[in-house]
Amino acid sequence: MTTTEFGQAVRRWRDRVPPETAGLPTGGHRRAAGLRREELALLAGISVDYVTRLEQSRATNPSAQVVEALARALRLSADERAYLFQMAGLVPPGPETVPAYITPSVQRLLDRLAGTPVGVYDAAWTLLMANPPYAALMGDPSGWRGNERNGVWRNFLGPGSRVRHTPRAQRAFEAALVADLRATAGRYPADRHLRRLVAQLRTNSDRFAELWDAGVVGRHRASRKTIEHPQVGPLTLDCDVLSVAGSDLRIMIYTAEPGTQDDERLALLAVIGTQTLVG
Repeated sequence: MTTTEFGQAVRRWRDRVPPETAGLPTGGHRRAAGLRREELALLAGISVDYVTRLEQSRATNPSAQVVEALARALRLSADERAYLFQMAGLVPPGPETVPAYITPSVQRLLDRLAGTPVGVYDAAWTLLMANPPYAALMGDPSGWRGNERNGVWRNFLGPGSRVRHTPRAQRAFEAALVADLRATAGRYPADRHLRRLVAQLRTNSDRFAELWDAGVVGRHRASRKTIEHPQVGPLTLDCDVLSVAGSDLRIMIYTAEPGTQDDERLALLAVIGTQTLVG
């Protein structure tokens, strides 16, 4: 890896990203108009210490996942992203790999939905980006690492989510997740990370293995969901999943019917964010 070039590129691109475009507060004295290291670390889902060591050329061989996360957080163009991979001594993921690149144009669209809970997932249901309202609604994902960011893993092997299901709806939801993952595995059979995820799920979850071996097919679709929020209580919201043509990304958007109690609670969440309410 060209460590000096890599660190200089990250620093240079960090300085040009205004925090407000990433949905971050802009208050307090700032020495530069761009992102602080702490803010880049938050957006990329890595530690501040690691960002510092990368920028100071004291860390080598970042993984493809780290480089992709940095490219996404820094809002790099396709050419800039390819350059960052090159400086890390890596080849940008090819068409056989589940896409994880959020183009600047899609990012601008997401910026215009700053007041609406929006999460962006790849085709394997790994969370790539969550705006502050989404984090407030579904739980702050900034500390999630590895498979913790994958929705299928979280539902079969992890803590699940705040979505409330009846037993029947839970079974249908699980079947839809497995069916969707199977379809993705069929489109990207050479993706090693996806193969490892499926193998881990089959080994450690009897329910997943049962559904996978049954050959269920289909897609996870939009629906009306009830989210049990620990501070504001239950919210019943419309959950729409939009697909980005050519990139296989899923944009998950939660909205409430205007004038309802759910709408009021969603507005309250936008104010309190991820902080904990105390009595």
